Amino acid sequence: MSYRPRIPSPDRRTVLRGSLAASAALTLPLTATAAPAFALSGRPRAAWGVQVGDVTASSAMVWVRSDRPARMIVETSATESFRRARTWHGPLVGSGTDFTGTTPLYGLPAGEQVHYRVTLADPDDPRRTGEPVYGTFRTAPARRRDGVRFLWSGDIAGQGWGINPDIGGYRVYDEMRRLDPDFFLCSGDNIYADGVIEPSVTLPDGRVWRNVTTEEKAKVAETLAEYRGNFRYNLLDDNLRKFNAQVPSIIQWDDHEVRNNWYPGQILDDVRYTEKNVDVLAARSMRAFREYFPVSTLHESSGDGRVHRVVRHGPLLDVFVLDMRSFRNANSPGRQPDDTTGILGAEQLDWLKRELSRSRAVWKVIAADMPLGLVVTDGATDFEAVAQGDPGAPLGRELQIAELLRFIKHRRITGTLWLTADVHYTSAQHYAPERAAFKDFAPFWEFVSGPLAAGGFPANALDSTFGPDQVFVRAPDRANVSPMESPQFFGEVDIDGGSGELTVRLRAQGGSVLFSKVLQPGRVGQ
Repeated sequence: MSYRPRIPSPDRRTVLRGSLAASAALTLPLTATAAPAFALSGRPRAAWGVQVGDVTASSAMVWVRSDRPARMIVETSATESFRRARTWHGPLVGSGTDFTGTTPLYGLPAGEQVHYRVTLADPDDPRRTGEPVYGTFRTAPARRRDGVRFLWSGDIAGQGWGINPDIGGYRVYDEMRRLDPDFFLCSGDNIYADGVIEPSVTLPDGRVWRNVTTEEKAKVAETLAEYRGNFRYNLLDDNLRKFNAQVPSIIQWDDHEVRNNWYPGQILDDVRYTEKNVDVLAARSMRAFREYFPVSTLHESSGDGRVHRVVRHGPLLDVFVLDMRSFRNANSPGRQPDDTTGILGAEQLDWLKRELSRSRAVWKVIAADMPLGLVVTDGATDFEAVAQGDPGAPLGRELQIAELLRFIKHRRITGTLWLTADVHYTSAQHYAPERAAFKDFAPFWEFVSGPLAAGGFPANALDSTFGPDQVFVRAPDRANVSPMESPQFFGEVDIDGGSGELTVRLRAQGGSVLFSKVLQPGRVGQ
């Protein structure tokens, strides 16, 4: 089946017009922070690091960025010495992809540590190569008893809080790297394309927050070059580049990759934008997103151009990555008695039902880029997520979620739980029919974590349509609290290979485990 987002695809000339409207060159910050250098002569350099995405038991996607046209060459080995290395000839990277490239790896050994190095070669003289860049990752296990452990969070460089060299940049990534998870699930808002990064911000207590700045972060992103610059910005951080070299990722997107609270067909009334058509902006952002992240379904050789997908991580875990952005209807008061489009679109809902029913994994993580029962507003009358504050029977986008929850119950699909970020605090909600207006579903948990490098916000209200009980919440008491004033949050999921038990830990930067919950396998509801 073909999955077409509700965003009309502008032609190539329309997208590229945005690229030509601004320089694609990187403006490096004049700070003490470590940052990739841009050499304009000599051999190709891969100073932006490497990434690996969508790792399964036998496959992975390796990403790199060059400073000039180059041929991407990947070598993999079971050892750091690279004895008996296997060579993968990747693409020729050039200006058409902002000098980024992704190489898919197949036939990898299950449950093993894979060492890899990426070398960039001069396309006119393959003997002229740059210094290799090294990384490592673990493939998913083939045996249940090996267990799985991963982290999740989202929301990076938001509300004007960028890379601060005075506090060591994005230190939370160093903390997560030291936990050595099997992978990291980023629940969206990988960038804030609508968020300007100023050189400094004065905090309420008089301290000064200093930011690394770039040309592309000096205004809201509209052109392809500006979106590319937003994705490059986070890679200026040494902690993030080291994290990427050790921890593979599963990436999804949300609104700030384009613009706050956007939906297909929206025409902006925002003086900061000269391009008012959100569909044009979304197409440019998606092109840059595809260039800067190794996402299997977006790769030109095998992808079908969609973000939503299933990443199978051995017999214990399937991760169902949703796209709650590209197929949604317009934000509204959400009181429609009939809504087949909802937040997922009809085709994506059918896909999710089908893939959930086919899954044989013990645990089925539904990776949502927005929460279900938390009321997220958009202006005075409209709503941005699923819930709309009415505690009664499902209306608007709630109808689609009710249909999905009913399906999970009646098909007796076991081991589902929901993970998300978006709201810039951390919490745990248990949903149960005895507390709900809509009762035809099995109980389930939703866990929220974030931000990673953005402002913290107070907790949102709950909508009781699906009977949520907020058993834990940690949130600031005012809006846009800086990372210097409040810790950043991420979550950890640990699945025991022996018992099959799944433990969720909500963590705060600094090493604290704020909340922990153990779930039992093999149940339709928890």
